[in-house]
Amino acid sequence: MAEHITAWLGTISPEWKTLIIAMLPIVELRGAIPWALVPESQLGGGLSWPLAYLLSVVGNMLPIVPILLFLEPASRLLSRISFMGRFFEWLFARTRRRAKVVDRYGAIGLILFVMIPLPVTGAWTGAAAACVFGVPFRKALPSILVGVLLSGVIVTLLSTGALHLFSD
Repeated sequence: MAEHITAWLGTISPEWKTLIIAMLPIVELRGAIPWALVPESQLGGGLSWPLAYLLSVVGNMLPIVPILLFLEPASRLLSRISFMGRFFEWLFARTRRRAKVVDRYGAIGLILFVMIPLPVTGAWTGAAAACVFGVPFRKALPSILVGVLLSGVIVTLLSTGALHLFSD
């Protein structure tokens, strides 16, 4: 998927591509870091791991503040339109099913949920879960940030092959 996105982005720098890929829902830093670490000769970003990590964390966090601040009021307003109401019902029901750890453990559960580098567990879904389960902004933002930082470490280690050092 990252390859299609980078082709669509055209000739902008690999740094900007990494930042933009990390901002996207679903892909987030789980797609941005591996793409950024692939050599340019193999159609990747060719970035160093520290730069790939930094840009991916920043890119992943950029949309989170607006989501935390505006998702709930926007959903209330837009739910007056029938198809948007159905969309938000679906989104929040899906979030409730996937983010039970947030409901149970609050801010700590939010860190764990965002940290796990699997599909549909990331900063975007974590922000939606914070909204659904009423985690206040002052707790949600740092929890999501810690989860993103830890997820970035895991993805970077997996992407660089460094985990084999710990398996021996």
